[in-house]
Amino acid sequence: MAVMIFAAALSGCGYNTLQTQDEQVKAAWSEVLNQYQRRADLIPNLVATVKGFAAQEQEVLTRVTEARAKASQIQVDAGDPASLAAFQAAQGEISGALSRLLVTVEAYPDLKSDQNFRDLQAQLEGTENRITVARNRYIQAVQEYNGTVRQFPSNLTAMVFGHDVKPNFTVENEAAIAAPPAVDFSRPAESPAP
Repeated sequence: MAVMIFAAALSGCGYNTLQTQDEQVKAAWSEVLNQYQRRADLIPNLVATVKGFAAQEQEVLTRVTEARAKASQIQVDAGDPASLAAFQAAQGEISGALSRLLVTVEAYPDLKSDQNFRDLQAQLEGTENRITVARNRYIQAVQEYNGTVRQFPSNLTAMVFGHDVKPNFTVENEAAIAAPPAVDFSRPAESPAP
């Protein structure tokens, strides 16, 4: 009888929900890491393909390679806000370096028509979409978990068993993102051709 009362009390206090949601957060985080790793694995092939066509763009290629190396050295703990912020910053550097690389490619029509490059670019675009989906799922899992950790009576169970609110992805400069972009369609008048 005492076992049944204990089991009923345990199920009513949110313990099982906390465990389930904690595992969902861990699984969602693993998928985020998996997609970032997929992107990191594509980078050497992309750099090698571009290098064959655009050897003079060594600085851009070096930045991409260095950003990848830096990101792969970061040991991230999704439960530690500082670690998560460092991871986000490193991934942001990779995104920026890849963007510069893809802009550079515009100057090389032969490279843009190369099948290997087009395949890698399509895989990279698909991976970026997968990263977005994985991050969104992680954000939702953390939101659900954090809600349970804060709600009564499961908040009491969370305190007893050491379940804390988990940090989530953030934006580096929220104010800059919230401001509408400045759009200027005016161009200086071109002088007429002689």
